[in-house]
Amino acid sequence: MMAEEKELVSSDRGLISTLRSAAWSLVYVPARQLDRESGWFSNWLPAWCPTSVPHLKEAEEKILNCIKSSYSKEHVLISGGNKIWTLAFTQTLPNKTPLVLLHGFGGGVGLWVLNFDDLCQDRTVYAFDILGFGRSSRPHFEGDAERAEEQFVQSIEEWRMTIGLEKMILLGHNLGAFLASAYSLKYPSRVKSLILVEPWGFPNRPDNGEEERPIPIWIKAVGAMLSPFNPLAGLRLAGPLGLSLVQRLRPDFKKKYSSMFDDDTVTEYIYHCNAQSPSGETAFRNMTVPYGWAQRPMLQRIDEMHPDIPITVIYGARSCIDGNSGSTIQSLRPNSYVKTIAIRGAGHYVFADQPEDFNQKVSQICDSVD
Repeated sequence: MMAEEKELVSSDRGLISTLRSAAWSLVYVPARQLDRESGWFSNWLPAWCPTSVPHLKEAEEKILNCIKSSYSKEHVLISGGNKIWTLAFTQTLPNKTPLVLLHGFGGGVGLWVLNFDDLCQDRTVYAFDILGFGRSSRPHFEGDAERAEEQFVQSIEEWRMTIGLEKMILLGHNLGAFLASAYSLKYPSRVKSLILVEPWGFPNRPDNGEEERPIPIWIKAVGAMLSPFNPLAGLRLAGPLGLSLVQRLRPDFKKKYSSMFDDDTVTEYIYHCNAQSPSGETAFRNMTVPYGWAQRPMLQRIDEMHPDIPITVIYGARSCIDGNSGSTIQSLRPNSYVKTIAIRGAGHYVFADQPEDFNQKVSQICDSVD
């Protein structure tokens, strides 16, 4: 075993044990049934996982009760009978372009709780659960990566039309940044400014990635075993242990929101967001190649974006996400505005790690638009 593998194993034996257990659990469930997580599995899920839509609603309301600003919430109806769960912080400032927030993979509107009050001071702010996530509808997505992406993009456009927005400042985190970019490519006249926070899915998968950063054998083995399944299938298979699994693997979320909560409120919210029957999660899996790279990298298309759309890329200085996408975007759009901002002391969840700094930077970007 290589030295760095030994270090990884010795530093987190609990994580390895958890992943191995999840992997072996998957082996004993018929792959065809588990992969789809529909039919038999979705019928079995409520009895096995201690979650439900009411549980998710209750967890979200505990978070949103901390917001001081006035806001409204509703399910916005789009085509196919689908609904987009939406929060609106409406300000009577007709000349201010609204800011729209798109969460990342596995997230929901509740994770912006540290940002709403500051960002809505002088303009209307919207946040919604992306189709297939949170409290939005969870429809079937196409298995083809391009078609799945198109379903996401079209749902955003239908949401915009129903809300009645002429233009917007679009801010996305992680998967939300990828979808915000894809939307801006197709509907450039609707986007005044694009803010990409820790964007996922931009660079190509490196051909020599394994040589530059060796992947431990156990990760390859577990990855190969889990590859046919949804990314969070193990969470649902854990059943009654699912919540404790999230608490154990992601204790950092409790710390990030400790200024508002001294318990596991946010962790419970994340669990209930992701223990439901998968939909957007399945679409995300179909949009990736092994180890989480995008099938259709955004850097291959970003040069096609309308040159008048300014792009700001925000990274956490401590994040493990490659921060070079900003400079690459600049090189691909030499005649357009592109700026990269690194926020000190922040990791991937930059908006929760350093909310005051993040809110200030975003407000400045918005003020530069109008």
